Amino acid sequence: MTRVRFRPHHFLCSLGYEGKGYSDGFTENMTGIVMGRLRAAEGDATPIRVVGAADDICAPCPKRRGTLCTTQDKIKTLDRAHAAALKLKPHEELTWGEAKARIRAAVPTRSLKTLCAGCEWEPYGMCEAALARLHAERE
Repeated sequence: MTRVRFRPHHFLCSLGYEGKGYSDGFTENMTGIVMGRLRAAEGDATPIRVVGAADDICAPCPKRRGTLCTTQDKIKTLDRAHAAALKLKPHEELTWGEAKARIRAAVPTRSLKTLCAGCEWEPYGMCEAALARLHAERE
């Protein structure tokens, strides 16, 4: 199974993804990764490698500039916060199922306003709703 390369903040983005994005190309790519792989029947076994720059989700993003982003300072802040919260190390490999378990253990509900501060998608509540569903799965 081909591994997916994720920068740290994309773990929670993938959890909350609802088919919206920055452009048609971006949305098509992210839908393929999230719906086609992570949420597929065997999605929890999908291998993921943590990277520190543009990743597989970023590939067609209109904000991408090489391995960076037009909003690089904001992205760097989000990645640092998520790496710390999820205890992710550069080049670490884990499965999507392991990532979800780590999110469940490390990220309490109603914490994304702080953890995801500055993300333009946070105010829509998609990720917070997905986080609540993830926590409810084990209750």
